Amino acid sequence: MAVSPTYRTFILEQLGRCTPAIRAKSMFGGVGIYGGELFFALMDDDTLYFKVDDVTRPEFEARGTAPFQPMGPEHGSMGYYEVPVELLEDVEALRPWVEAALGVAARKKKPRGTKRRTGKEQ
Repeated sequence: MAVSPTYRTFILEQLGRCTPAIRAKSMFGGVGIYGGELFFALMDDDTLYFKVDDVTRPEFEARGTAPFQPMGPEHGSMGYYEVPVELLEDVEALRPWVEAALGVAARKKKPRGTKRRTGKEQ
C-alpha cells in the first residue's frame, strides 16, 4: 500500500492552499501529514484520511466514507476517516474539513514531557 508521487504532490498542494506549514513524512509505506506541529492527516494507497473524534466523525459517516483500518476491520479504526473525494478538487470546500482535523489534532495533542500512565506507577 504505497502512495504514488503524483497523488502525494497533488494532496500536499491542495492542503497547502488550505493551511500554512504543511509537511509530509513517509511512514510505513504511507505518508503522515502535519500542519505545523500537528499530525492531522495521512495518506495510504492513494487515499487521504483526516483525524477524527466524536465531534467530527459523524460528518464522515454521513458522507459514507470509510475509516482507516490498515490491519482490517477486526482490529478497529485508528481514528482517521477517508476524506470525501469530491472535496479534493475544491479548496474552498476542503478548507473547513482541514480546519476541523487540525482542531481534533490540537485537542488530542499531549503537552511535551507528558508521559502516558501505564497503571503500574506506585
